[in-house]
Amino acid sequence: MLGFFSSKTVHPLADSREAKRILAEIASREPQSAVEDANAWLESLAADESFKLAQRLELILKLDEATLAQARRLGRDYPVMGGGSRVLESRQWQLGHGYWQQLVSAYLGCLDGYRAAEKENDAIRPQLPLLYGRLIHALAAQFKWKRFRYGPVGPEFWQTLGAIYLAAVDAKAAQKPFSLYAGSPEGTIEAEYLKVLVFHASSLDNLQPLQIEIAERFIAYFLPYFSLIRELLRENVYWVDAAKPLPPTRLAKLPEVTPTLRFFNGTRAMEAVGKTIEQIRSEMRVPPGINLGAQYEVDVVIPVLEHLAMCWAPKPPMRSNVRRRIHSGMKVANGLAGVHQRLSGRSSGTEGLDAWAVDDVSLGGFGAQVPVSRNDWIRIGVLVGMQPEGGENWLIGIVRRYVRTGQSQGSVGIETISKTPRAIFADAGGLQTEALLLDTLEVGEYARMALAANALEDKMALVFDLDDKKARLHPRETLMTGPDFVVANFFVQSFS
Repeated sequence: MLGFFSSKTVHPLADSREAKRILAEIASREPQSAVEDANAWLESLAADESFKLAQRLELILKLDEATLAQARRLGRDYPVMGGGSRVLESRQWQLGHGYWQQLVSAYLGCLDGYRAAEKENDAIRPQLPLLYGRLIHALAAQFKWKRFRYGPVGPEFWQTLGAIYLAAVDAKAAQKPFSLYAGSPEGTIEAEYLKVLVFHASSLDNLQPLQIEIAERFIAYFLPYFSLIRELLRENVYWVDAAKPLPPTRLAKLPEVTPTLRFFNGTRAMEAVGKTIEQIRSEMRVPPGINLGAQYEVDVVIPVLEHLAMCWAPKPPMRSNVRRRIHSGMKVANGLAGVHQRLSGRSSGTEGLDAWAVDDVSLGGFGAQVPVSRNDWIRIGVLVGMQPEGGENWLIGIVRRYVRTGQSQGSVGIETISKTPRAIFADAGGLQTEALLLDTLEVGEYARMALAANALEDKMALVFDLDDKKARLHPRETLMTGPDFVVANFFVQSFS
């Protein structure tokens, strides 16, 4: 790296010995404090105009490298905070997203300075491939943090990402192998760019944050099965024009042919995913060669792989039910406890309810536009109670898709799991248990119930009164889990 510093600056990082100490301290700290410190140093570099461009770039590269492991750990740990304090979760998100945003800004500032300052071009030019690669890597990390909160990704993101890739192509550096970070395997700028495209093409608005983190790891593992090409081939599935502010799109019709048009498909990757699923089910573990950053249960990993295989298939998944466009309001209660209070009559009025605007409906559920607030509770997998406008009945659904379309607006897809729910108070071995009965009761048949995960015990029957009758149900298999609930099948032993 470049090793000279101006004697005019008094910034602590201008002293090589002090800079070495600061960088070593960042690398040894816990993720949160390390990222906070790195963010502060990046801000101070941006505010100090006494650094020469070459100095600034060298320090940013070193800060990036020193913080990398801790920033990745922060991204790995964030998804498991979903059940904790919303304030802490929000602070963690702001820290993680803010760091990568600051790093992107710092690298872009160096690139702008390079283009504007012809006198320093010779000093910076050898570092350009590394700058391009690190910048795309930082954009990818920022993109993932946005997806953790299902945030909007504007056209400027795709414009910037494509411009960096095309700059690397023009410099004939896009396909040259090199190590992006010390000790990391060799890769290419084009592979980093392709990774972001595949990440977007994998429909992450249908995944929970933990699944997004796992999906990112799998995408990196399966990336060699993808290739970015210029030729229009029959097997192409996605296209992107790197010069336009547009994300990659499925190839439904031929786009305008330009020199910056690229194609890719995931057919080979889909086949490799299928083999990996078979291996995991056979061995009941993730193969040792796949680094997911942590140990996960098989039943956590396989749904992510199945989702990726579906997204990478040559033909897009078909809707199981026809959607009908409507414009109607809907009151929404949040979570198992909130829905139970509504259905049991312990809560009334509009307090605690959200107002959503339904824009399409099908036999399987709804699509709706939703307001987004600072205490936003909407997540993939959340249970909701829904009361259509003008009706007295309640429906139970699960949020399956969520995209923030603006700072205060989002779009959700809800799967309806019950049209005739009942709130019950059951006796579970002497403990009162609140649950939602999702099906009508018939002796000798099965009925689904939603209840808190810690209230579901194997071989522990639930006994409750309903419609002047006493019911006794025995738990069987768990059908789905959510942030504050499980849905399980129960055998109806008696109801009379």
